[in-house]
Amino acid sequence: MKINLQLTRNGETKTVTANAADMVAFESKYEVSITELSAKPKMSYLLFLAWHAEHRMGNTKDKFEDWLNDVDTVGAGEEAPK
Repeated sequence: MKINLQLTRNGETKTVTANAADMVAFESKYEVSITELSAKPKMSYLLFLAWHAEHRMGNTKDKFEDWLNDVDTVGAGEEAPK
């Protein structure tokens, strides 16, 4: 299972793919099932998934709270996850 998110940060837009590791981290942090993401979406949920995926991939070393300062937008990605 994967989730694509469209992230714009520092004016650069890209698709970020959250995988199983990111989803498990999400569930651990928020104590919410990933299945609730579609029923009760919150910006903090989407942002955490995007940050965790970026951090896992080595695209940022920033802590989550610091990384947020440079985010312009986040939302559902248009492409289907591969």
